[in-house]
Amino acid sequence: MKKLIATVLIGVMALSMVACGSKKTESTEAAEAAGGTLVMATNAEFPPYEYYEGENVIGIDAEIAQAIADKLGMELKIEDMAFDSIIVAVNSGKADMGMAGMTVTEDRLENVNFSDTYAHASQVVIVKEDSTIASPDDLSGKKVGVQLGTTGDAYAGDIEGATVERYNKGFEAVQALSQDKIDAVIIDGEPAKVFVEENEGLKILDEAFTEEDYAIAIAKDNDELLEKINGALAELKESGELDKIVDKYITAE
Repeated sequence: MKKLIATVLIGVMALSMVACGSKKTESTEAAEAAGGTLVMATNAEFPPYEYYEGENVIGIDAEIAQAIADKLGMELKIEDMAFDSIIVAVNSGKADMGMAGMTVTEDRLENVNFSDTYAHASQVVIVKEDSTIASPDDLSGKKVGVQLGTTGDAYAGDIEGATVERYNKGFEAVQALSQDKIDAVIIDGEPAKVFVEENEGLKILDEAFTEEDYAIAIAKDNDELLEKINGALAELKESGELDKIVDKYITAE
């Protein structure tokens, strides 16, 4: 009888250990699924959206990405690269998402999906203060500088008779303008304000070149991440946290 009881007790204990082990495994898997690293590809030459402060990339996009990572229970890792390499990095799996003041365009939608919009922006024209260029219509036949791979690059090609000079970084185009190598620069509005403030003798034309929306680029086969990011963005918008991040870097005029 004692032997039978002992056998039963051993069996119960074994079952209990299996159950506990199973529960622990499921818990570990759940924790791993909730955690991990969220890799953001960017081009940190685009103030106030992304730029360096010391060795750290900061700015609107960097803070929004951090807020999204926090909501997903993940660690954010930012990879700085050339702007035209961002979509390639997202599609190859080297990055989970691309954030770099990236405009939603039909061409880009052929290669990646985009999240819900998180910012509205415009492409503007920078010229020298004594320039005869008074509006985007006056760019015909001029030498125009753009950052390679940006929407400014794409749209500049539609200017009749214009020669488009492409640069790896926005500030390189602005430097070329200051040195009279080109006649104008087409670039996003907020970075344009920074560049004009930092470079004497330049101004922004009153009339915008284009109006556009910024969103987060995600690989087309990653619907799960797209859904999670849109959910996090919705929470940030509803709570007002998104506006606070933008207002921190952009002063209302």
